[in-house]
Amino acid sequence: MDRSFSIYLDLVRVCAACLVYLYHSNQRWLTEEKLPLSNYGHSAVVVFFVLSGYVIAYVADVKERDWIRYTSSRVARIFSVVLPAIGITVALDFLGRTQLPGIYGYPFDNFVARIGASLLMLNEVWWISITYFSNVPYWSIAFEFWYYFLFALVGFVPGPKRWVFAAALLLALGPKIALLAPLWCSGVLLYRWRSLRSLSPFCGWIFYLLSSAAIFWIHDAAVISYLNSLVEGLVGRHYYIQMTFAKFFISDYLLGFLVFVNFAGMRSASQSISGILVFLERPVRWLAGYTFTLYILHQPLFLFWGAVLKGDPTSYYFWWKTTVLSGACVLVIGYMTERFRGQIKPGAERFLGYVTSAHKTRLPNG
Repeated sequence: MDRSFSIYLDLVRVCAACLVYLYHSNQRWLTEEKLPLSNYGHSAVVVFFVLSGYVIAYVADVKERDWIRYTSSRVARIFSVVLPAIGITVALDFLGRTQLPGIYGYPFDNFVARIGASLLMLNEVWWISITYFSNVPYWSIAFEFWYYFLFALVGFVPGPKRWVFAAALLLALGPKIALLAPLWCSGVLLYRWRSLRSLSPFCGWIFYLLSSAAIFWIHDAAVISYLNSLVEGLVGRHYYIQMTFAKFFISDYLLGFLVFVNFAGMRSASQSISGILVFLERPVRWLAGYTFTLYILHQPLFLFWGAVLKGDPTSYYFWWKTTVLSGACVLVIGYMTERFRGQIKPGAERFLGYVTSAHKTRLPNG
C-alpha cells in the first residue's frame, strides 16, 4: 500500500474514533451544550466498515496469504482487546453505579447471556440484540468479526463450495449482519478494482473534494434522517426497531458509496500531499494504534469517570476532565492490549498449524 495513502487511512481511523466518542459523550448530564460534530457517530462506524474491508483485502493479498496467518492475526487483533474489554466493562459499570446510578440507562442483568453472547460474537444475530451492559458500541465488533470469517471462507476455501458456505453462514447470522455486509465488501472491492488505481491525481482530487462535500451535505441537509424514515415506513415500526443498528442501511449505503469514492480519490491524490502526510506520520500512527481500544471502551470509561467526578454540566470543564481521564485510561489499557496481542498471535499460529498437520496426517486413513 502506498505510504501516503496508508497514513491517510490511519488519519481517517483516528478521526472516526473521535467522532464516535463525541457522539456517545454528547449527553446532557455531562454537558448541557451540544458537542460540535456529535451527529456523525453512526456514520463513523460506516467509515470503519469500508476501511476495514480495504485493509483486510490488502493484508490478505500481501502479508497473510494463507489461512493460518490470516486467522491468527484476526484472532489476536480482536481478542487482545475484546477479552480485557469484557471484564473492564463489567467492573467499570459496577463501580460507576455505586457512585451515580442515575446516568446508567443501560441493562445490568443476565450476566451469563450478555458475556457469553459477546464472547461468541452473537449479540446481533437475526432479531436478537444483546447489549453488553453500557458498552453499546460493541455491536459493530460482532458484525466485523463475522465479516472477517466470511472473507476467510471466500478467500481460502477452494472451489465453488466457498460460496455455499458463505451463503449458509449469512443465512444463519440473519438479516442485520447481511444488510451491512455490502459496506464492508465495498472496501474489498475498492482494493481489488485495479482500473481505479490508474485514476489521475487531478481526478482523484475531484473525487475526494466532491465526496467530502457530499458527506457533510447529507448530514446537514437531513438526507440521512429522511432515508431512515423511508425505511421505517417501508418495513413498519416493529421491524424497524428489531433491526437495531442495521435499520439505517439505506442511508448507510449512500454514505458507504461516498466513503468509497473518497478513498478512491485520495489513493490517487495522496502523492501530491505526501510531504504533509509523512510529516504527520508518527503522531498519526501512534494515535491509530489506540483507536480500537478507544472505540470499544470509551463509553464505559466516560460513564465511570463522570460518575466519580460528579461535575457541573453547565460548562465544558466537566466534559473535558472526564475525557482526559478516559483518554489516559485508553493509553494505559491500549499499551497492555498491544503486548497481549503479541502473545496471542504466535500461540494461535502454532495451534492452527498443529490442527492442520493432524488433519492431514489422518486423511489417508479416512
